[in-house]
Amino acid sequence: MKKILFSMAISMAILSCKQEAKEESQTEVEITDASMYESFGEEISPEAALSTEEMKKIYETLEVGDSIEVKFTGSVKSVCQAKGCWMKLDLGDSETESFVRFKDYGFFVPMDASGAEAILKGIAKKEETSVAELKHYAEDAGKSEEEIAKITQPKVEYTFLADGVLLKKKA
Repeated sequence: MKKILFSMAISMAILSCKQEAKEESQTEVEITDASMYESFGEEISPEAALSTEEMKKIYETLEVGDSIEVKFTGSVKSVCQAKGCWMKLDLGDSETESFVRFKDYGFFVPMDASGAEAILKGIAKKEETSVAELKHYAEDAGKSEEEIAKITQPKVEYTFLADGVLLKKKA
């Protein structure tokens, strides 16, 4: 555990150095970009968000049960079609994603947000999701009974509990 925490501290130090350099060159652009987003939950700003690639690397260093507070950006792959109470963000390849829920079930996102750029602030965690929960989420996503019946094993997932979300407005 000490090695993991040490590795994470080193990674965060490196990432923050890269982020500071990026922020210096983008400060004016980011200030005007804030109006391009629709806000949900706690008010957050687009500044200092990690990239999808940086976030994926952080998730990969976590052990099941570990968590970290972070802000990152990604593309919305899918949204709960029952009421917008969860979404999945792409982490840079077709198979790796972050399952996002919203703090205290206190806000939802539009059900047509798939494909939108999102910026999230909250707690990232690596956890094991039960078969019952996986089946519930499959139902919310509109999966067929046949697809739901195929869910028989728990799954280790990258999850995120968002305090606030920004979704890029559609042009």
